[in-house]
Amino acid sequence: MSSENLPQSPERAESPEQQRRKPRVAVVFGGRSSEHGISVVTAGAVMKAIDRTKYDVLPIGITTDGRWALTADEPERMAITDRKVPDVAQLAESTDGTVVLSVDPGSREVLYSEPGSVPKALGEVDVVFPVLHGPYGEDGTLQGLLELSGVPYVGAGVLASAVGQDKEYMKRVFLSFGLPVGPYEVVRPREWDRDPGAVRKRIVEFAGEHGWPLFIKPARGGSSMGITKVDDLSGLDEAIEEARRHDPKFLVESLLRGREIECGVLEFEDGPRASVPAEIPPVTAHDFYDFEAKYIDSAAGLVPAPLTEEQTAEVQRLAVAAFDATSCEGLVRADFFLTEDGTFVINEINTLPGFTPISMYPRMWQESGVSYRELVDRLIQAALTRSTGLR
Repeated sequence: MSSENLPQSPERAESPEQQRRKPRVAVVFGGRSSEHGISVVTAGAVMKAIDRTKYDVLPIGITTDGRWALTADEPERMAITDRKVPDVAQLAESTDGTVVLSVDPGSREVLYSEPGSVPKALGEVDVVFPVLHGPYGEDGTLQGLLELSGVPYVGAGVLASAVGQDKEYMKRVFLSFGLPVGPYEVVRPREWDRDPGAVRKRIVEFAGEHGWPLFIKPARGGSSMGITKVDDLSGLDEAIEEARRHDPKFLVESLLRGREIECGVLEFEDGPRASVPAEIPPVTAHDFYDFEAKYIDSAAGLVPAPLTEEQTAEVQRLAVAAFDATSCEGLVRADFFLTEDGTFVINEINTLPGFTPISMYPRMWQESGVSYRELVDRLIQAALTRSTGLR
């Protein structure tokens, strides 16, 4: 869809030059979270897939200290090499140059400035494709900035992004909509800081009720970073320290015995639809499907998952229900356990799932008849036709 077909507010009528140019897509990646590196990898894959005959691309990387940097449009440099993830600092065109997005909704102009130089206009941005994972990007913070700026963007809005990032409130929303959730405990920063002994006692009581092992995980994070499987009390403090290294609030979850099933949701013109589901088979070289298994050792998922027709229909129904419960837009990956008694329990959703070449979300849609390139294009088109603000 060309920019001339987009609805324009009276105060932002486009000039003939704007109408002739291709829509400009700003791919924003990196960020301040511990998922910085995998965000860069995802951005590289997305940039490769964007149809350059239809769109102009402006790569904007956010460094680990929060600086918005202009980066080279070189997706081939944004891949995992020798088991190491890339970094925005390696891709930035300057060590101190800064990209600035106006918060004036009457202008979508992007400026680039360096100390001692006159700011340079980079042109207007028509849509942002955020591929930031974790806090300071996936959690509604970037989405709030884009709402203030009046710039359309791919994916969930402020509320859905925040709920989708915070596992505590995500589970509370699921429960309120009648979705099945496994046993869990939440430990807030003040509780741990005030009385670690009381927290340990509560966790031990939880284990007494639900059994060991337990999973200790950051409340707000993804890519399985900071998660530890704890087999007994001896490993508890170390696991808590690791989780709190990523987030001062953490969750305690019981082990749900069963199969790990994932399902993608994509918003179409007539509403959200679910992909064929996938299964994450047991990972023999790892305790669970952790970061190393996902991105370094490339653990292979089964797509489609070997489920009955009834099971497939049920997990697809639950995935769309989770999408709707959290008021999501654009896309979601929903993760489930198919327990030994044959019921599905939702573990979490991811509002900006990985788009790396081995990521499950694009693989599920590929198997469902939507290619990677089509998937990226559909998400951009949907964002271009969706207004910012209350909707």
